[in-house]
Amino acid sequence: MPELPEVEVVRSGLARWVAGRTISGVEVLHPRAIRRHAAGAADFAGRLAGRTLLSAERRGKYLWLPLGDGAAAGPPGEALLAHLGMSGQLLVTEPGTPPEKHLRVRFSFADDGPELRFVDQRTFGHLMVTPLAAPGRPVPEPILHIAADPLEEAFDDDVFALRLAARRTEIKRALLDQSLISGVGNIYADEALWRAGLHGGTPTPTLARDKVAELLAAVRAVMADALREGGTSFDSLYVNVNGESGYFGRSLNVYGRQGEPCARCGGPVLRESFMNRSSYSCPACQPRVPA
Repeated sequence: MPELPEVEVVRSGLARWVAGRTISGVEVLHPRAIRRHAAGAADFAGRLAGRTLLSAERRGKYLWLPLGDGAAAGPPGEALLAHLGMSGQLLVTEPGTPPEKHLRVRFSFADDGPELRFVDQRTFGHLMVTPLAAPGRPVPEPILHIAADPLEEAFDDDVFALRLAARRTEIKRALLDQSLISGVGNIYADEALWRAGLHGGTPTPTLARDKVAELLAAVRAVMADALREGGTSFDSLYVNVNGESGYFGRSLNVYGRQGEPCARCGGPVLRESFMNRSSYSCPACQPRVPA
């Protein structure tokens, strides 16, 4: 599933190619793509026609585009909310380009310029029109329960440390808890834990405040590095709005590198089963801490 860096790359592309443009029409080609929009396809299309996409925003793994009313937009009250799921793609494509095999929703614009297409092979992603909550930074109501992500100004390191200390869990589970810190998935959790020298099974109450600060710095650093490389692509399912893959996979230190030498100590990277997925770590650099 795309994590924060991949979603931020898509957000940046939407801000460049779509923000400020007015939607002229919407074609829903698969109802599952808008299953969270309870009023259905006709209402979804009708609510968007003639609306201007004011900007492109992100929290964690969610994207949204605040909506105005035509060219003279007032304060945003609604947004087009998107979650890419496992394989969702938001592509900017020239009109007349043949439809992609898994095209689910197509947006055309009043300027007759490039279309926005939602392509989703596995149909786990979704789009919906939803109210924005206020005050402060307007966030779509369905994701108010999602915590701020570590690249947001709203993220409070001290509050995170206090909440972490109160949890009786393992640190990797905490990093994947989107109600505690959003945007961190399996790949970047493993990479940040390696940088901080922590095993994912470390009990959260054992972490000193300075170690939590070191871990947050590692999370931010690995995400910044990934952003510079356009995110991580292991297959064709994650691409940016122009259909291009990211290259951070070439720079991963432990994730997916079972048996390969650790970049820090040279010992073999270990793969362990974790929550129906895999965790990767260096046993020498990230020793287990007894519970």
